[in-house]
Amino acid sequence: MNACLARKIHQPSFKKGHYMSGIKPNGLSLALCAALGLVVASAAQSNGTTGPQVTNAIHHDTLHSLRGTMPKPDEFSKSGRQHPARPLPWLDGPGSPPDGALQSSPTGSFAPALGSGFDGVGQGFSGPQGTFTVNSAPPDTNGAVGATQYVQVVNSAFAVFDKATKAVTYGPVATNTLWTGFGGPCEADNDGDATVVYDKAAGRWIISQFAVTAAPYFECVAVSATSDATGAYYRYAFSYGSTFPDYPKMGVWPDGYYETFNMFNGNTFAGAKLCAYDRNAMLTGAAATQQCFQLSSSYGGVLPADLDGATAPPSGSPNYMLNYTANALNMWRFHVDWANSANTTLTGPINIPVASFSAACGGGTCIPQAGTHQQLDSLADRLMFRLAYRNFGSYESLVVSHSVKVGTSRKNPYTGVRWYEIRNPGTTPTVYQQSTFSPDSDYRWMGSVAMDKQGNMALGYSVSSSTIHPAIRYTGRLAGDPLDTMEAESSIVEGLGSQSGNNLSRWGDYSAMTVDPVDDCTFWYTSEYLQNTGSFNWNTRIASFKFPGCQ
Repeated sequence: MNACLARKIHQPSFKKGHYMSGIKPNGLSLALCAALGLVVASAAQSNGTTGPQVTNAIHHDTLHSLRGTMPKPDEFSKSGRQHPARPLPWLDGPGSPPDGALQSSPTGSFAPALGSGFDGVGQGFSGPQGTFTVNSAPPDTNGAVGATQYVQVVNSAFAVFDKATKAVTYGPVATNTLWTGFGGPCEADNDGDATVVYDKAAGRWIISQFAVTAAPYFECVAVSATSDATGAYYRYAFSYGSTFPDYPKMGVWPDGYYETFNMFNGNTFAGAKLCAYDRNAMLTGAAATQQCFQLSSSYGGVLPADLDGATAPPSGSPNYMLNYTANALNMWRFHVDWANSANTTLTGPINIPVASFSAACGGGTCIPQAGTHQQLDSLADRLMFRLAYRNFGSYESLVVSHSVKVGTSRKNPYTGVRWYEIRNPGTTPTVYQQSTFSPDSDYRWMGSVAMDKQGNMALGYSVSSSTIHPAIRYTGRLAGDPLDTMEAESSIVEGLGSQSGNNLSRWGDYSAMTVDPVDDCTFWYTSEYLQNTGSFNWNTRIASFKFPGCQ
């Protein structure tokens, strides 16, 4: 039987749901099922070729108003469940080399004063559409800032805030509320791994999450029709057949929306998949295709470049994509041609040597917390969202971070945040500057970094130890500071509790540092913390700040 027809509807849940037997997918027509079969067949036929895999979105439509859409039934009261980690192959190389770019002393006072921070979606968070109760971990906290709004997405829900007043104007609602009336798994599932990015050139929001309760698996993508995140959306479903598309990450580029995945056949890693969606088509709600390249299982955790600032990349620039390997970064250049896919190319990887490092916790779990023996996952087997790109005219810049081991004691292998600025990605990419920020023996991890229009940089991250609860802090540097350095650390919020419970180690899996498109100076950062010790009771925080000299 066609897998589309065999699929059963379930009550939306984080990863696994209960099925109502004998019911076809809600709203998914026979014609759509037939289209899905053709798409999956097309993808299968293109495997093994040197060119991209080209497939159509299996379905697209328009949601005329998110404000006028009834939220999905309350699923926040369901019992908690932990999102199982899907670790990547060991990419760190043999041994445990010492950190070759350690900065243990800040360069001076950190200039940006924290603006009025406020809580985002988390335990007890309330808004016009109701109250949120945590039922999964980790929260996958991320957000983006637009012209007048800030949108925050966590694993099963999202909310919209007024940028000026910080008040929640919409939400919290289940993320799949965006696909109400769309039909099929995008509407029925609420599986998470969601991200939001803002297309600054077009003034549009792009919110996506996967639908993976059962094969065939989908990425569900919604592009706002205006800069109002509560208005109309153009909605799309892209299929990945029976290969699980884990950890999707998106970047905005002039010629496409670029999405990367870690693909799994069951529990076996199959390699990173690098895809481009047709941005021009999706901005108008027209039928859209994706073009994808499947890498071997030697490569995972690839991030696409996400454009910051008002200056576009040089005409015809490919999207730049990075992952890390032993004491090096790998870079790919993805050039898409929507008129003729035979001209679409993926070149790389280009090996970019960096200072020596070892992955935090060996890529796994070792982060201590006050008041509990439960340790937290470092997720140090991959680069951290976002890979932020900026064109300064005379040069191009990419900034990104990941978590590394700093402590050399077996009893205290404390961790820090390694960050990089890569210049000239279109010609000969080089590490312009890099360092590991670790001003004391507390554990720092789960970072996100970005750069403003003057070249000033901000880095946000989580901090924890056996004597403090997980906190959210940040640091930064002025463009004129000595290379390879960050200034003093500042606090966004100090946690009042630790995550405990039945082996509840999952934390993150990401946070988000973004830059306000209006002044191109103000940084917005969001991540998680806890107000009380417990399980499935995380909170999130949203904060903003800017360097005084940036106007």
